[in-house]
Amino acid sequence: MTERTLDKLNRPLKDLRISVTDRCNFRCRYCMPEEIFGRDYAFLPKEKLLRYEEINRLVRIFASLGVTKIRITGGEPLLRKDLPELIRMIASIEDIKDIALTTNGVLLKNLARQLKEAGLQRINVSLDTLDSEKFTRLNSRFHRVEQVLEGIEAAAAAGLQVKVNMVVMKGINDDEIVSFARYFRDTQHILRFIEFMDVGNTNGWNMEKVVPKEEIISKIQSEMPIERVEPNYFGEVATRYRYKGTDKEFGIISSITEPFCSSCTRARLSSDGNLYTCLFASKGYPLLQLLRSGASDETIRAKIIEIWQDRTDRYSEERFQLSQEQKQKKIEMSYIGG
Repeated sequence: MTERTLDKLNRPLKDLRISVTDRCNFRCRYCMPEEIFGRDYAFLPKEKLLRYEEINRLVRIFASLGVTKIRITGGEPLLRKDLPELIRMIASIEDIKDIALTTNGVLLKNLARQLKEAGLQRINVSLDTLDSEKFTRLNSRFHRVEQVLEGIEAAAAAGLQVKVNMVVMKGINDDEIVSFARYFRDTQHILRFIEFMDVGNTNGWNMEKVVPKEEIISKIQSEMPIERVEPNYFGEVATRYRYKGTDKEFGIISSITEPFCSSCTRARLSSDGNLYTCLFASKGYPLLQLLRSGASDETIRAKIIEIWQDRTDRYSEERFQLSQEQKQKKIEMSYIGG
């Protein structure tokens, strides 16, 4: 039985983002800076990770509460062994209509076809620069931007819809906004610019590093005429734009300057089985111990309903009213995905 589950602000539970690992092969400055997540950093041991059978069980329970969309995240999810098998399990659940994955793209070249055959439909690839030297400083000293681009093309060739996510930071990569738009305009991939967000506690965020949505639009409009496109569905996080005279689009995710908390329908499940009701949450709700204590599906289902119905999160709307202490309690993005 599927039921509609609403929180205290009447937002339905429709999307579940599942982190399958807290490990990553990149050290992006805004997510897992190398000086903090170094060689000695203690990642979760294997026994504390949700097993695929446990994830599949939870997805079935969430589907009974109205969830239809699943996104697999990390860390870097393609580091998790046999990931196509998990995709295959989730794809067999009748009420799940959409399965996507967010990745840095480096391992896609060898895995894209397997993921597609297992039932994956869409993929989001994080790419913040097309410049090799800047890529080394911003994302990874051990990989090349060409590997990411090859992964994107492999995913498209396998039949996956590809979105490319660029986190825009003032003085770092905002000089590439127009070149990114131009590069991806002539492809089948959808580019999305993301305002630099204050996720976690280690990325050195401040408002001066944010390039606002209107500035991004202005830069692109100055070279390529664009027009606004209506949202595809309630809760779509990106504002959509089309290059005039074409069917090519890009989007902007403006969590800082235009918060979309009022239409947020997403829950997040960490790789060690904690449920979070906001990307900026400070507190998670342990589901793993319920799973491994022998609790019934109905008991777990009731707990999830209780958590969601008590939800009042709207951090992005309250950001500038919160004290510094309140802002410093957020979970790291690498732990629950984006």
